[in-house]
Amino acid sequence: MNRLTEHLIVISFDCLSSLDFPIIEHLPNFRKLLKTASYCKNVETIYPSVTYPCHATIVTGNLPNRHGIINNTLLQPGRHSPDWYWHRSHIQGTTLYDEAKRAGMKTAALLWPVTAKANIDYHMPEIFANRPWLNQITVSLLNGSFFYQLDMNRRFGHIRKGLSQPELDDFVLESAVHTIHAKRPNLMLIHFTDLDTQRHLHGFSSSEAHAALIRHDKRLGRIIDALTTTGVYENTTLIALGDHSALDESKAIKINGLLKEHGLLHINERGKVDAWKAYCKSCDGSAYIYLQDDNDLLTKDAILSLLQELLDHKENGIENIMTGKEAAKRGADPHAAFMLEARQGFYFHESWEGNFIDEITETDVIEKRYTHAAHGYSPEKEDYTTVFIASGKGIRKKQIIPTMHLADEGPTLAKLLGIHLGETDGKVIDIIFKR
Repeated sequence: MNRLTEHLIVISFDCLSSLDFPIIEHLPNFRKLLKTASYCKNVETIYPSVTYPCHATIVTGNLPNRHGIINNTLLQPGRHSPDWYWHRSHIQGTTLYDEAKRAGMKTAALLWPVTAKANIDYHMPEIFANRPWLNQITVSLLNGSFFYQLDMNRRFGHIRKGLSQPELDDFVLESAVHTIHAKRPNLMLIHFTDLDTQRHLHGFSSSEAHAALIRHDKRLGRIIDALTTTGVYENTTLIALGDHSALDESKAIKINGLLKEHGLLHINERGKVDAWKAYCKSCDGSAYIYLQDDNDLLTKDAILSLLQELLDHKENGIENIMTGKEAAKRGADPHAAFMLEARQGFYFHESWEGNFIDEITETDVIEKRYTHAAHGYSPEKEDYTTVFIASGKGIRKKQIIPTMHLADEGPTLAKLLGIHLGETDGKVIDIIFKR
C-alpha cells in the first residue's frame, strides 16, 4: 500500500461533540485547519461510548466486542477505585502504532489510552497510581519510555498539578511541541482531556467547557506552529477528532442497591462486597449487569423481572434493557447478562448505599461523588455524534463527509501511513484522499 504522508499527527480532543462545531469553526486555529480540510461533523460513536473503548476503536478500526476494551474500568465488584484498561496487552489484535512501528516508522504517544507498556518510541502513557503506596511519576515511567518521560518531566513537570486540568493538558502540549521539534515522529497520538473534565464537573454547555474549547484552539495552534517551524508541515497530515459527546444528568441510578436488597449482592460489616451473584458495572450512561455464574438461570430470570418493573416506570430512569447477545450485536461486551441504557438526565453509579435514585447536588460534584454530565450512552441518542477533521498531506480540500463511524477512523488513518489493520469493523473513507 502506498504511503500518503510522511508525518501523521492525531489529536484527540476528548468529548468534542458535533454540537461544538459551530463554535470551533469560528476559532482561529480550527478555522485555519478547516480551510484545507476534509471533515465530518456527524461521526457515530461506539457503544458504550466511554473514553477507553473509543480510543481503542480509533487505533484498531474495531468495535469493543472485537478489540476487548469493553469499558473504562475492569470488573472488580465493590472496589472503590477499580483499575482501568491501561495496558496495550488488553487490546486484542493489532493497532495503528503497532503496524507503524512494524513498518519502521518512528512513533510517539502522549496520554493515549490503553497504551501502557506498548512498543512506542516516545511514550507517555495514560495510567494512574491506583494504590496508596504508588507514586504517579514512577508508575508512568515504568509503563512508558523511561528516559523520554524523565526528560519531559525535567523540562515541563513544573506545569502539571497532578491530574488537574487545564494544567495536565498544558503539560502534554509542551511535551508534544518539544517532541515534534526534537524527534519528528512519523506517527504521533495526542490525547487532551480538558474539555471532558470541564463537562463532567460543570455541565455540557457550561462557561468552563466553552473556555476549554478556546484553550484547545490555542493548543492546536501551538502544534501547527511547531510543525511549521520544524519544516515538516507540508509533509504532515493533521487529524483533529473527538471520541464521544456528553449529556447533562441530574440523577444517579444505583442498581447495585436493588441487587443488595434482593440478596444478590452481599456487603460485609466493613462495607465491602464479599459475595455476589449479580453486579451492575457502570458505563455512566449505560451499564452492564454481570452474573458470577453465567449458567445461573434462576438469578438471571429474577434480575430480568426486577429490571422490567423498573422499565415500566419512567421515573426510574431506565430507557432500554438488552440481553448480552443484543448488546454484542451493537459492539458491546457479549459476556454481560444484560445491558441497560439510561434515560436522558440519568446515569448509572455503582454504589449500593442510600436511595435507589439520588438527586445530584453541587456538593456531590465538588466532593466527587457524582458528575454534572456523562457519556457512555447509546450512539442513537439525539445530538450525540462527534467530529473528524483531516487536513494536510494527501487530503482533499473541503471534502464534506455526510456521516461516518468512529471505527472508520482506524483503517482511514492506516491508509495514510501505507499500512493495514487487517479486516476491521470500520471501512476506509476514500473520498478524503487526493487522487
